[in-house]
Amino acid sequence: MCAKKNEDIIKLDETDIKILKIINDDVRISYRQISRNLGISVGTVHNRIDKMIKSGVIEKFSPILSHKKLGYTLTSIIGVNVKGQELENWEQKISENKNVVGLYDVTGQYDAIVIAKFKDTDELDSFLKELLKSGCIEKTITQTVLNVVKEDIGSANIL
Repeated sequence: MCAKKNEDIIKLDETDIKILKIINDDVRISYRQISRNLGISVGTVHNRIDKMIKSGVIEKFSPILSHKKLGYTLTSIIGVNVKGQELENWEQKISENKNVVGLYDVTGQYDAIVIAKFKDTDELDSFLKELLKSGCIEKTITQTVLNVVKEDIGSANIL
């Protein structure tokens, strides 16, 4: 895999960063309210958000769901070793599973890390057994989250 070229990195100015922080807090906020908050025109807000969408800085607008409120109270982190050349095919299949909220290729002891949410240990057990039935899994290790200290995926805290 090649490293990203410097021209692929998007530079944001202070106004762009302020806009991102506002829409990160409330994706439903109107352009008019953003313009009032920042003291800039609605057209400027529109143009800047449009530019960030076209450049790929903003990939999509979506709600942040409370998995807990939906009954998914168990979070598991699963390290997976996949046989031979099966990794990409396996990742494509597992990424479509409703319980999987994160899937990462990693270096080190495992080929991939799966972050998944479950309603209970029975659902986790079924998931793991189904995972192992695929025939391309060499090894898994599952850790269950006891307390969430920070979970802020997709936020503008990096700005």
